[in-house]
Amino acid sequence: MSNKLKASDLNKRIDIWGKLKFKNELNEIDYKEAKIKTIWASIVPQTGSLQKTQAETVLANTTHKIIVRYGSGKDIKESDFIIFRGKRFDIKFILNPYFEDEKLEIFTEQITE
Repeated sequence: MSNKLKASDLNKRIDIWGKLKFKNELNEIDYKEAKIKTIWASIVPQTGSLQKTQAETVLANTTHKIIVRYGSGKDIKESDFIIFRGKRFDIKFILNPYFEDEKLEIFTEQITE
């Protein structure tokens, strides 16, 4: 089995969001969340767990591995997050397998109530 990334594996369009600098009305540097770019990716579910909170609300923590081309994702930071079909995926860490600079594996967590 080949470990090479094929274009057909990247079948989801994801939005990368992060904090962008801007000058506010007081002419100070401030930050706001904004979409940085849209790229192709593969989304692979990893694990899931349910938690109950004090108010008997159920939270589902689900982790996913999101695979993107190295060139498309090399500027993604762990402080960024991903939006796919209206769901937010917080980035936990980013891995460059075998340091081949071919693809990035972005490990994320989605929390839903």
